[in-house]
Amino acid sequence: MDSCDQKAVPRPSIDPGVPWQDGAMSIPAIQLMTNLRSGHATSPRLTWYGPDSERVELSGRVLDNWVAKTGNLLQDELDAEPGMRLGLDLPVHWKSLIWALAAWQIGMETVLDGGEAELLVTDKPETEAGKYDAVIAVALPALAMRWAGDLPAGVIDYAAEVRSHGDVFMAHSDPAASGCAIADSEGKRHLHEDLLTGFAARHDEGVRLLVTAADGLEAALANCLGAWHNGGSVVLAHPEVQLTEQLLATERIQGH
Repeated sequence: MDSCDQKAVPRPSIDPGVPWQDGAMSIPAIQLMTNLRSGHATSPRLTWYGPDSERVELSGRVLDNWVAKTGNLLQDELDAEPGMRLGLDLPVHWKSLIWALAAWQIGMETVLDGGEAELLVTDKPETEAGKYDAVIAVALPALAMRWAGDLPAGVIDYAAEVRSHGDVFMAHSDPAASGCAIADSEGKRHLHEDLLTGFAARHDEGVRLLVTAADGLEAALANCLGAWHNGGSVVLAHPEVQLTEQLLATERIQGH
């Protein structure tokens, strides 16, 4: 997969008729998070079904809090800034969605294919230490307060560190809409300005969308963005979870 062009590009002039160019919103990912924490902020936006009967439900406000804390960790501890690359070496999981949103809100590029990146987020830190400027270990169980066991020297424990960061995200640097957000599996480059209109999948207004982890992380990201962009919500299911009629009815899955 080709990564996005890393050359610096001039920031486009501001057009007041385009919402994401508003100084307070600057790129679509920031506008998306603003929408998630405002209208119907207490309604479920992301519901995760994992192994061992794990169920995690995040409202728009709680989802935004997790993204803000993660973005602040990236900025304050790792000096992350627009244009840097974040490798996502995680399975499809609600925490992998948090990390992608946090990176995009800063104006970073997410790398899904193991390509070059300055920073890496992984659930396998023992194999990755020393290859990146920084490695962040992510414990996947919902109630994990820290990584189980020892971590390689210098690896950051996400579960232990993230809760100490602020619930409100304030970007240290203005992200550029013309910067790269992600390159998909076909090698197509998606800029930040196109994240919700080019990379995101199209879904019905107000959809309650079932997203299966078996389809892969790229598909999960595209589908979740598309659902949220259209005022919807997502049920994300691990491959081991049986999608029974009762589960689908309980979660009120509807729309496409």
